[in-house]
Amino acid sequence: MRQDILDFLVQHQGEFVSGQEISEHLGISRTAVWKHIRILKQRGYVIESYTKKGYCLKEVPELLSERAIEKGLTTKVVGRRLVLRERVDSTNNVAKKLAADGAPEGTVVIAEEQTGGRGRISRSFLSPYAKGLWFSLILRPPIPPMEVSKMTLLAAVATARAIRRHGLTECGIKWPNDILVKGRKLVGILTELNGSAEKVNYLVMGIGVNTGITEDDLPEDLKPIITSFAREGVAVSRIALLQTLLAEIEHLYAAVCREGFAPVLAEWRSLSCMLGSKVTVTSIDRTLSGTAADIDENGNLLIDTASGREVVMAGDIHVRQV
Repeated sequence: MRQDILDFLVQHQGEFVSGQEISEHLGISRTAVWKHIRILKQRGYVIESYTKKGYCLKEVPELLSERAIEKGLTTKVVGRRLVLRERVDSTNNVAKKLAADGAPEGTVVIAEEQTGGRGRISRSFLSPYAKGLWFSLILRPPIPPMEVSKMTLLAAVATARAIRRHGLTECGIKWPNDILVKGRKLVGILTELNGSAEKVNYLVMGIGVNTGITEDDLPEDLKPIITSFAREGVAVSRIALLQTLLAEIEHLYAAVCREGFAPVLAEWRSLSCMLGSKVTVTSIDRTLSGTAADIDENGNLLIDTASGREVVMAGDIHVRQV
């Protein structure tokens, strides 16, 4: 019924139509019309409403479609199978089920909204309807399981490349894989592995990019922490950004399969926004403070502390202001 209301508004876009007219046309109550209109507004449709005038559709959000994504996609493998959903708990969860059932490498699961998006360390990830790219990619890399953590760095480099190409040239990578702009988080990446000690069965690479999130979408505690293309004043097509991002991932992935991770690690260093900064690292068993000096050949963070250089394989990083 919501789609019927939307279709009616689209037919009369730019004109005011009364709730009574919509209810009579569709055979539903005016209260039902109002409830559906409210949900459409929450999903990014700009609908003006005035007493005695009714509703007027002013602006339609850019929604994702298979046809539109495929039309400008330049990849050979990545994204050539698309699984689109309007609403899921987590695209990673859907992708893992598909991968376990034999979905081909390069399959991309993308949703307009996630209700249970996850980040690192089991944190929730805000994923409102049509205000970002929320997707997961299935890969079956021919690498030892011990090297899988470096795939996360690959995802960060590819994503930073794509974002810079679409106007946010100041973005940088915070170890291991958050993309920041002016100290605020724009992108979260979560990779999950299925395999044994000897073999990678599949890898699911989940990426969330904030595109249309505004200050009004954020709770007070997240306003100083989260940013988006919209908050930075940069207009972006989600479809074009996705196409660029998938192409960058495929390019780097093919290079890694041929040459190894050394070029990716070198580019990660050049894109980092934290190397050389004073940081505090909190992990399960310790807290370290010092200077983020480098990453090693395994992608681990190297911290220069008062007592010497320490290797950090995992942890929560806070860049200290000086």
